[in-house]
Formats: sequence, C-alpha cells, structure tokens
Amino acid sequence: MPAKLLGLSIPLLEDLPSSCNRILLRIDVNSPIDPATGRILDDTRFRAHRETILELLDSGKSIAVLAHQGRPGEEDFTSLEAHAETLSRVIGVPVKFVEDVIGPEARRAIKSLNPGEILMLDNTRLVSEDYIEAPPEVHAKSIMVRRLSEVADCYVNDAFAASHRSQASLVGFPLVMPSAAGRLMQKELEAMNRILESPGKPKVFVIGGSKLRDMIEVIEHTVKHGIADYILTTGLVALLFLSAKGVDVGEAKETLRKKGSETLIARARRILKTGASILIPRDFIVEKEDETSVNKAGNLEGAPKDIGPETIAEYSRILREARLVVMKGPAGVIEDPRFRRGTEELVKAALEGGAYTVFGGGHFNVIISSLDEHLRKRVGHISTGGGALVYALTGRTLPAVEALSASLNFPHNR
Repeated sequence: MPAKLLGLSIPLLEDLPSSCNRILLRIDVNSPIDPATGRILDDTRFRAHRETILELLDSGKSIAVLAHQGRPGEEDFTSLEAHAETLSRVIGVPVKFVEDVIGPEARRAIKSLNPGEILMLDNTRLVSEDYIEAPPEVHAKSIMVRRLSEVADCYVNDAFAASHRSQASLVGFPLVMPSAAGRLMQKELEAMNRILESPGKPKVFVIGGSKLRDMIEVIEHTVKHGIADYILTTGLVALLFLSAKGVDVGEAKETLRKKGSETLIARARRILKTGASILIPRDFIVEKEDETSVNKAGNLEGAPKDIGPETIAEYSRILREARLVVMKGPAGVIEDPRFRRGTEELVKAALEGGAYTVFGGGHFNVIISSLDEHLRKRVGHISTGGGALVYALTGRTLPAVEALSASLNFPHNR
C-alpha cells in the first residue's frame, strides 16, 4: 500500500508491479567539483543512494541512472563520467557510463542491460528539456520522457534534493510509467512528516547559516503555523534579527547589506512583533585583525564568526529539553576550526537530550562524524536536501513528490 507522506499517498518500491525489471532511477549526486581537476570533492550524496540502488539490484532489477551536475554555463557543469566511477566505488558494483542521454546509444545501452546491471547516462541537463520548469503534464510529453520510457518498465525517484524542481526527469515519467519513491526519498519525507506532525513538545528549530531570504521564509511559515515552540537563531540570521532590534552588528553590516538585508530586516521586525519565541544570541566570538575575542551582542567590535559561551549555554539547555529538533545552517564559520565550537556544542546538546533530530545541510556530516559513537547513533536524520528542505519547511508542495502521488491515478498503458 502507498504510504501517506506530507498529506499525499506516495507509492514506494514495494508498490511497483512485478513486471518492473528495467528501472529508470533518478538520483541527485550534484556535488562540489574541483574546478582545476574535475575531481568530485564529496561523495555524501552518492552514499545516500546506496540503499535504494543495492535493493533494486539485489532483487534482480537492472538500472539506468538519471542525474545532473551543475547548471549550463557554470564551472561545475560537467559530464557524469567521474560520477559513474564514484558511484561504482560507493556501491561496490561496476557502473557503466554512457556518453549520451536520450539518443540511440543511450537507448541501446538501456535495452541491453541484464538483470543486476547498472549504467549511468550523461548529465540530464545536456538536454534542454531538463532545464525547463513546466507542469508534469507538459514534461510527460517531452522527447526525454517519450524516448526513455519506451526502453524501461518503471521509474523510481530517489532525488529528494532536487524534488522542488518541476523538470522533465523529475516530474514527467510518473505520468506515463509505474513509479515509486526510492528509500532515500522515503526517509526524507518521513522525516518531514515527523517535523510537521509530531505531537512531541517542545519542538525547537535552530536556524542559521547565510541564506537569509530562504531562512526568513522558513521562520515566517514556522511562526504563522505554530510549528515550533522555540526558534533559536544563529549565524547571519541571528545578526539580521539583531539589526531588526536596532542593535549595531559591527562589521557584519556590510555582509548583510550585500544580501539585501534592507527588506529582510523589515520582515524580521514583523516576525518579532508576533511575540513568537525567537531567541537571539547574547554574545559572539568575533575576529578583529586575526585576533578572536568574546563580545556581548550589543557591543560587537570586529566580525562576528560564531556564537559565544553564554549563548551556547542558553541554547544547549533548551535543546536538551526538546522532543524534536530541526537544525538548518551552522552557528558559525565552521570552515575555520576557531569558529566551529558553537555548532558542535548545539549538535551535542540536541543529541544528548534524546530528541528526534533532523539536520539540514552537508556541513553537519563533518560535525557529526567527529562525535562519539553513542551520540552518532542518536541522529534521527541528516537531510540531503538543501533547497528542497527549505521548500518543504516553507509549506510548499514539492513538485516531484506531487508527481509521484499523481502517478497512482494513471493506468500507465503504453
């Protein structure tokens, strides 16, 4: 039976017909690339899809992988040859690379797959149709969907991190083929369900990082719908709210200005006027002329780079009492070890308290991997979705998830 996730009926792998032998599998392995060498710098997203891929292969299915890397015209827009090699290493199974997406070579390669074999097609964004936002009904008629659906039996979407996009490889296939969510997609949606529907209180959101516009939207939605009991601000988000209260944020003013803080400060003021439980740091670790010191929030002399010890103590107390914690964005500039302590301590506090925890952002992998094993085992979920997680936390329906649900209404007669 399909699962009820985010208010939608979503077909899972076990719901696929027994006739599904040749699978089109959409994953998201869009990864940081070294511009000088073309080397993939982080295989986290590859490892996240391992369970889905091995389950399908172990059941005798053959797989044609669809994925993208970068955007046309940008430095990291590349072929997926290195991605096929990385995926092969991660899953321990040879992954053939096909230098084609929808042409004769791609279709021949998919048709020639034997049970238990896997190949990866080239970057889907080499096909312009997969870089266009359009409704699923439009994409269902695209050349990409028509050609590839002719040489496969079923479609599986495991690409939660791209599920906020309405592009051909994400929303077109469910309208013409039996389709299902992969295991990663399933876990991501189950975590979202816990965030939005769990009765456990208090629910605590820790909102930080540098993506101010996205984070303001998350906070606005969370406050409006009473999703969280506390919102703890960190990073540039905290400095934005301090500015909204009329506090001088020192050297951070220029950074905020470059990110369009003028309109965002007005929105932050409106949020504060609601009386919601939004906490702002009492102190920061600041850097001035390569020296670091602790400054009170109202007296910042230098560039704020992390939350200070008073704030860590206050936030940690709240996190240890929480029943559900969502952390999006780091508390400081964690690329520099001097400014990592705030994020580390908040992660520890959330895990020590026994709350169900959802961490959003790849930087948390680095923090969590350095913890003791007993704390690592307490991690609820680390989301692979950046934009998709934000999209869902602002109450919007994810197009790729909606398409999977819609697939239940189609007879898929081809």
